[in-house]
Amino acid sequence: MAITFGTIGTGWITEAFIKAASKKGQWQLHAVYSRKQEQAEAFGAKFGCKNLYTSLDGLAADKDMQAVYIASPNSHHHAHAKQLLQAGKHVILEKPATSTPAELDDLFQTAKQHNVFLIEAFRHIQEANYKLLRSLIVDQQRLGPIYGASLTYASYSSRYNNVLAGEVPNIFSLDFSGGSLVDIGVYPITFAVALFGAPKAQSYVPFICATGVDGGGVVLLQYDGFGVQINQSKGYQSFAPCEVYGEKGTISVNATTDIKSVVHWDPRTKKSEELAGPLRDEKAQVNMEEEAEEFARIVGEKDVKAAEDLERISKIVIGVTSDLRRQGGVRYPADKA
Repeated sequence: MAITFGTIGTGWITEAFIKAASKKGQWQLHAVYSRKQEQAEAFGAKFGCKNLYTSLDGLAADKDMQAVYIASPNSHHHAHAKQLLQAGKHVILEKPATSTPAELDDLFQTAKQHNVFLIEAFRHIQEANYKLLRSLIVDQQRLGPIYGASLTYASYSSRYNNVLAGEVPNIFSLDFSGGSLVDIGVYPITFAVALFGAPKAQSYVPFICATGVDGGGVVLLQYDGFGVQINQSKGYQSFAPCEVYGEKGTISVNATTDIKSVVHWDPRTKKSEELAGPLRDEKAQVNMEEEAEEFARIVGEKDVKAAEDLERISKIVIGVTSDLRRQGGVRYPADKA
């Protein structure tokens, strides 16, 4: 039986999740929420969904809905997710899950109290080629001991033009818990955490926008015997690949998300070998099918162990990003709670 789900958020990422989730029939769109009726109607019409809500109370009370995908502004995540979890709904929560570690702890406790799953939607660590990379690092046959890594996700945002024009778009707003680190930097940080675990320490050298949030910068994650350098930004563009360095060679990956190339270079033979399999859908705007399938499996099979593994990653990541934000002087209203 397909998992019936509702959505909060009517942006492109929600559309992408609905399309990916519908591919294998594991999910069935049941309801759409928006604060504005006309927006709910327009979004619902795209997918033939007639259960429309402008009230969160109404959405939470829908007895035919089992789960909710939430992609509202960052600062609203905690309140939205908590209400749905308390109503006994599974929640797939877009990254960053919450503004602070305390909020995230509260949500996981609430999920456990109501016997439902809370899953942060880190789509990239569910990709087949990411899992391939992780297996190469774990078995050490291709790399051996790790010497370091360099990860990049710096993509110029069109909304940064608004910042330069003196405006304050949500994603660059302190009030909405925005900034490059939690929107873009969270990808390579999660990439590293899922590969290597929790860092011993972390540091951040950001540049701060006129709006008070970070527009990007360089992060260093410190592990036993090696470091991971991260270049992330929404205010400038980088075309550099990601690399992991080991005693036996180097692995180069085209990006931290939508991975289509995993190349191993052998220092002894001076030869390179492509190891990646094909992307699930080359034409998709973002690769979300594997994420949707795994989350459906966790819910359907009640795989508590897999959910706890993802919970551990989420808690490490928000601990790291919150510390980095504070180092850079980026403090949200939620930090004062």
